Amino acid sequence: MTEGLGVWLYAVTSSRADSAAAGELTGVAGEPVRTVVSDDLAALVGSVPLEVFGEQPLRRHLEDLDWLDGTARAHDAVVSASVRRGPTVPLRLATVFLDDDRVRALLDERRGDFAAALALVSGRTEWGVKAYGDRAALTAAVAEARASENSGKGAGAAYLARRRAQLSAQETVERDAAQRAEEIHARLVRHAAAGRRQALTDPTLSGRRDWMLLNGTYLVDDDHSDDFAATVTTLGEEFSGIRLELTGPWPPYSFAGVEREPA
Repeated sequence: MTEGLGVWLYAVTSSRADSAAAGELTGVAGEPVRTVVSDDLAALVGSVPLEVFGEQPLRRHLEDLDWLDGTARAHDAVVSASVRRGPTVPLRLATVFLDDDRVRALLDERRGDFAAALALVSGRTEWGVKAYGDRAALTAAVAEARASENSGKGAGAAYLARRRAQLSAQETVERDAAQRAEEIHARLVRHAAAGRRQALTDPTLSGRRDWMLLNGTYLVDDDHSDDFAATVTTLGEEFSGIRLELTGPWPPYSFAGVEREPA
């Protein structure tokens, strides 16, 4: 590599993919994207200046939210373009190596992992589902469900049962919400090749004050995406007091399964 340049790694794909198409893309530093090939694997990379993307300057830049946003968008644009051409394993943002030989060594060392990840994501795309709770509506829904268990009693007894149910629901709304979120996740996983519960988004980062109950990512067969979306709609109608948001399709970042500290 030219002195002063490092290698930014975007993704890994099959070496049988159209490598010429990679040269039509530009990356995080406006550099042309190219490939580093090792047998049946190809890494999509770009040459970036170490004065900006070396370990120390990169650490400072990552604290600049505007810079981070622009860099993440440029990284994702390359990954998304590769996904449109075929199975792709995205690498995490800011994976920088010193030269092509070290990238090639990664492909050699983790060949089995990359092959398994490519097989997993082939013909599949990642979708996100977030669940938000309305505390008052959820409490009312839980109370109604519990009160209905005591239906058929006299008017006075039924009133007392409803009141006890309301008080109980107010005390247990957090637990009830978590149980419902877990059930929603489990049912979505049954309609996906894989699913993961991610950490709930910090409101200070998202800018939203909604009560988030679930932040799930799901790897869905491309020819079953309509069925998955329909399931999300059905669950949103079934669980009173919970609103579901479906996003995607996205590159399969959550299911790459291959990470290693850059060098």
